[in-house]
Amino acid sequence: MVLKSEKEIAVMREGGKILSEIMERLEDKVSPGVTTAFLDSYAEKIIKEKKGKPSFKGYRNFPAALCASVNEVIVHGTPSDDALKEGDILSLDLGFFYKGFHTDMAVTIPVGKVDGETRRLIRETKKALKRGIKQVKKGSTLGDVGNTISRHVKRSGFFVIEGLCGHGIGREIHEEPQILNEGKRHKGIPIETGMVFCIEPMLSVGGREIKEGSDGTGIQTADGSLSAHFEHTVAVTEKGCVVLTQGRKE
Repeated sequence: MVLKSEKEIAVMREGGKILSEIMERLEDKVSPGVTTAFLDSYAEKIIKEKKGKPSFKGYRNFPAALCASVNEVIVHGTPSDDALKEGDILSLDLGFFYKGFHTDMAVTIPVGKVDGETRRLIRETKKALKRGIKQVKKGSTLGDVGNTISRHVKRSGFFVIEGLCGHGIGREIHEEPQILNEGKRHKGIPIETGMVFCIEPMLSVGGREIKEGSDGTGIQTADGSLSAHFEHTVAVTEKGCVVLTQGRKE
């Protein structure tokens, strides 16, 4: 685990603000008929305009700037020329490398009109992230974060995806420690000033199990049920938790 200085966190905060603005612009482009390949090229274009680099392109041979995961695909979906359809849900995950540091965030967006249960899945996943973030404070542990997320998900009737989790972040896109979406209260690594990490609840309608997606990079629900994913990069400062990728709409 690499603790960050106030100056380093300030740089990451600048990068996170730009990343949140890029994501909001991507969200505005999502509609039936749009392809995820278009969204990927649009994301990369803006990243270059902002003097940054895409964190994911080339990382572990991933071919694109943007992870675009549709319906049952949870994470790491490769953008394609397939058009989004009314009623789909789309998870966008984007990493941004800026002035020597990475930030990372994800959102799940309805494509046109979706049914009530799908809207609830998106809403409860976003709530799980917010509740996890509230546990990020000195005196708490990473176990408190995961425990809060899992208890919320259990009450919602959905499922925490097994084997996928958040991570530390900084000069590398993935650093220690792992940030699990399950845990025991007051257990695990104590939260301390200088920690920067990504919290990313991933929920499904049908179950916890996963399998490899048909595109060779994505990971999807084993039973084919819908999934949702939200993520923020957060920093622990002397003044408390700062959400580095907080958007204007939140």
